[in-house]
Amino acid sequence: MSTPQYETYGQAPFAPHEPYGGGAAAVGHGGYEDPYRPAYEMAPGAGEYGAYAVGGDGSAPGGPEYGGYAEHVEYAGAVDAPALAEPAQDADADVDAAPLLPRQAEGPRSAGRARARRAARRKRGGERPDGLRRLVPQALVVAFLAGGTSAFVANDKAIQLSVDGKSRTLHTFADDVGELLADEGVDVGTHDIVAPTAGTVLASGDEIAVRYGRPVRLTLDGKSRQVWTTARTVDGALRQLGVRAEGAYLSASRSKRIAREGLELDVRTERTVTVMADGRARTLRTNAATVHEAVEESGVTLRGSDTTSAPPDSFPRDGQTITVMRISGRKEVREEVIPFEVRKTEDASLLRGTEAVVQAGHTGARRVTYALRTVNGVKQKPRRIKSEVVREPQTRIVKVGTKAPPTSVPGADGLDWGALATCESGGRPNAVDPSGTYGGLYQFDTRTWQGLGGSGRPQDAPAAEQTHRAKKLYVQRGASPWPHCGKRL
Repeated sequence: MSTPQYETYGQAPFAPHEPYGGGAAAVGHGGYEDPYRPAYEMAPGAGEYGAYAVGGDGSAPGGPEYGGYAEHVEYAGAVDAPALAEPAQDADADVDAAPLLPRQAEGPRSAGRARARRAARRKRGGERPDGLRRLVPQALVVAFLAGGTSAFVANDKAIQLSVDGKSRTLHTFADDVGELLADEGVDVGTHDIVAPTAGTVLASGDEIAVRYGRPVRLTLDGKSRQVWTTARTVDGALRQLGVRAEGAYLSASRSKRIAREGLELDVRTERTVTVMADGRARTLRTNAATVHEAVEESGVTLRGSDTTSAPPDSFPRDGQTITVMRISGRKEVREEVIPFEVRKTEDASLLRGTEAVVQAGHTGARRVTYALRTVNGVKQKPRRIKSEVVREPQTRIVKVGTKAPPTSVPGADGLDWGALATCESGGRPNAVDPSGTYGGLYQFDTRTWQGLGGSGRPQDAPAAEQTHRAKKLYVQRGASPWPHCGKRL
């Protein structure tokens, strides 16, 4: 057989990367080196010219001794070769991924050779099964390689991935969003946002956005709480959280970027406050942090003890009315009496119902300092701010008799003491004459009473004791102590 003449494809017999032309694994001028060798061998001339030629009937190079096909086939566009065989295509492969070389037209000479080979095979009918056994595994290998390449190309997806504002295009074989993020090492927490969701199936051309959550310690109009935002700037966070920032005080600029670890943000919105001072109302818009600041912004100055109706360090609320209280005051010192205590003790030597003062009681004195205030011209209740004792009180000590009184006084028991008592005092044990000198049922003076063994004043003693003392006086002096009523006895 004469050496085949090859047509050029481009500037060389085979371009290195065209189908069936070789590439990195090719030998010679782009020949296809079979990885399954020595299951079947390259035909002679393959390494030199890159032609894939196998034989099965002895008429072609590489006949049965090379395990060749039952039909002579030559690739690479040989002029005198039979028709160029087309490789098998995977049903799922992209038909544009690897265009095939055009089939060469059959000349009369090539067609004649083909008919001769087919006739020879019919004569050698016994060789066909053996050739088929060699052809089937080789065809499976070619089909597997073609199908794998097509599946590889079909599963590769071009995805636009944006992570926290940084966008890039990548190729992936991941089935869904969650698998892609795991492959790319993108960790997503409970406060992060992934769009579309992690379970969404991927397709080429999809766009995926990941936005990280950032903690913000937000103090809004005096109330603190922790919130999460996916915004990367203070301005974006305020809009995302729905905070009205027009005219508000911000502890950080709106353009400040929020790091992943978050930040602390103090926001004081603009509020309407009315300040009442010196009989006049002042209404203003303010974002003051305290009532004191709002009062100063209104042009009112607090002096001395002046204060406000709301605590000066409290947060001013929208619509709040703050009253300024002008306070004037002075101190006043007063002396107050400290009453004495009375302590009584029993004494068996005294008749029952009789009391004797052992120690007289004396009041004490304390000096008290008061603060007197006038608020907006109105006097307030004095407030005690200091107290000191200048004189201690003295306790009054009284003895109380427990001895039973005598039942009789010889020489006076048979007299009409009731008639005498009625005449002297109207029968009243606590009666006192208008001068205050005489008292009791029988109108004793204090000196006479105590001379008879009585204690204290006669009008304070029980009626029985008064009668007993009167009998003793009668025994001593007769009826003379009662010059007008004594005849009643």
